[in-house]
Amino acid sequence: MEMEIVVPDEIPVMTLPNLAFFPQALLPLHIFEARYQEMLRDVLATNRLFAVAGLNPKSEPGQFEPLHRIATIGIVRACQGNNDGTSNLLLQGLARVEVQAITDEQPYRRIRIRALASNPGAENDENLRLRTSLAGLITTKQRLGGRVSDDFTRFLKTVKDPEVFADLAAFSICEDPSLKQKLLETLDVHERLRLLNRHLRAEVNTLKLCKKLQGDLPDDRIVTN
Repeated sequence: MEMEIVVPDEIPVMTLPNLAFFPQALLPLHIFEARYQEMLRDVLATNRLFAVAGLNPKSEPGQFEPLHRIATIGIVRACQGNNDGTSNLLLQGLARVEVQAITDEQPYRRIRIRALASNPGAENDENLRLRTSLAGLITTKQRLGGRVSDDFTRFLKTVKDPEVFADLAAFSICEDPSLKQKLLETLDVHERLRLLNRHLRAEVNTLKLCKKLQGDLPDDRIVTN
């Protein structure tokens, strides 16, 4: 049986640039900084939980590692220590959280959090329709040469829940850090699906235009077109 996981009120956090971590996603991490090595030792000895928050580029100058207000907590599913003291681990996202305060900076940052729950935002049939539309756009993006792996598209076909589908797609396919953070902060599942559909539709249209302009020339001869 799966262990029931209780979200604590306070938790360690890693702040990383250009990253929005999502529930259900799997994030490989290489832990090498001394503060995070100590953090990892502590979390492995307790509940195996810590949060990942993106660095906020729009914060006031001079702030130390300013983080976005919405982050995700995860659980360490696997961890391998190396001879040099570093570690490789796999973190699985569990839940969105709101960062309410930074409670400590030493020996590593800890934050006070509040768990956030999504709301459907629309009838389930409508969200399922958007999920199907999103799946089609992902397949089209891959067919047009977009960066989507075969393994990921096969896996996504098994994900029926619209919210989980949207979160995994946003984490793995969306390449715009600011949009990914916006999707993370959007608690309305219908709106999240709608935003991601719009983004992928624009990407697909751009890829189609590039294909049309390229004509029959191979990629290494586009400049001669």
